[in-house]
Amino acid sequence: MIAFVRGEVAALAPTTAVVEVGGVGMALQCTPDTLSRLRIGQEATLATSLVVREDSLTLYGFADEDERQVFELLQTASGVGPRLAQAMLAVLAPDALRRAVATGDEKALTAVPGIGKKGAQKLLLELKDRLGAPLGPVGAAPGAVASAPAWRDQLHAALIGLGYASREADDAVAAVTPQAEAAGERPAVGTLLKAALQTLNRTR
Repeated sequence: MIAFVRGEVAALAPTTAVVEVGGVGMALQCTPDTLSRLRIGQEATLATSLVVREDSLTLYGFADEDERQVFELLQTASGVGPRLAQAMLAVLAPDALRRAVATGDEKALTAVPGIGKKGAQKLLLELKDRLGAPLGPVGAAPGAVASAPAWRDQLHAALIGLGYASREADDAVAAVTPQAEAAGERPAVGTLLKAALQTLNRTR
């Protein structure tokens, strides 16, 4: 098992980071929040989880060990594969997922693309005794990866990391601000990043 990788960030894409390790470029599937912390040319250390299939080997990268562990625990629930587990972490941070499960918050889970009301109910039952207790107060609102004041900085950093100029990133953030505000206090950075990239592609 590959527990982590450490090396210079060689490239960034909307869902992938390439880290050079010993002269080999390793492609890692990452959440937008993890990607927003990376910078091309700088060294990074990412916890990893290797998913083996008959026709593929896919390496998933995470900002920390907690995120990796939650990613793997999510897949112990029936119907949850690596893609859905990553989508859940793109919308909800690890502790937000714990709070959602601990409080039976269906709405938080249905914010994840691909999870409906019945699916959320099933997941709440299956994950209840698997994710563990939240690190923060159980009664706290289950926030997404970024809170309202933080999503701008994370989105801007993610765009800069993908190679866009600061002015382009500023324009893209401004363009998706109405969408973020409409989402309430917990805008999903992953969704906003996709919308921002679409805006940038249209202007180029």
